[in-house]
Amino acid sequence: MFTGIIEEVGRVASIVEKGENRRITIEAAKTPGELRTGDSCAVSGVCLTALDITPTSFAADLAPETWVRTSFSRIRPGTQVNLELPLAAQGRLGGHIVQGHVDGVGKLVEFERIAGSDGYWLHIEVTPELERYLVFKGSIAIEGISLTVAKLEGLRCSVAIIPHTVERTNLGSLKPGDAVNIETDIVAKYLEKWIKREGQPGLSAAELVSKGF
Repeated sequence: MFTGIIEEVGRVASIVEKGENRRITIEAAKTPGELRTGDSCAVSGVCLTALDITPTSFAADLAPETWVRTSFSRIRPGTQVNLELPLAAQGRLGGHIVQGHVDGVGKLVEFERIAGSDGYWLHIEVTPELERYLVFKGSIAIEGISLTVAKLEGLRCSVAIIPHTVERTNLGSLKPGDAVNIETDIVAKYLEKWIKREGQPGLSAAELVSKGF
């Protein structure tokens, strides 16, 4: 389990095709030193298994589905990626519960400077399948970063970003049109399933919240 609090930004060193799979190698200053073979690491929100660890790098194998269903399909050598190690049993849950299981891919629309502030609005276009689990002031993980939904306008989701988040993550390296990994709040998915069992099928997480569930 992760929290969406990014610990380090790494860099993709190489992507090697191995039949239908791909092996990605990531370089970073600190994270590899804390990994052992078989450990989990969230890479831009995707839970991967660390292999071929060196003091400054580690590798992970990507199945075809992982490549297609995540923002990894846009990465190239040199691409920046967010890194987070699993939450330790005695650690603080500083963000929200993030599984590292990406629900889908959104598209970065734009960064917009917040008037009278040094922060930004980050506008993301999501699919209907993702939007149904998003609620105002609810949690969302974008590229593995724990963020709060500030606005929902149709299929556009907006979050407020402080300068620290831009500096400590890969957000500053993204440009409009880039694919971004989205993991919605696991609580919303469980809530929807439970309510369906109570005979109210078809309601989205947002509708359930509005009804007071």
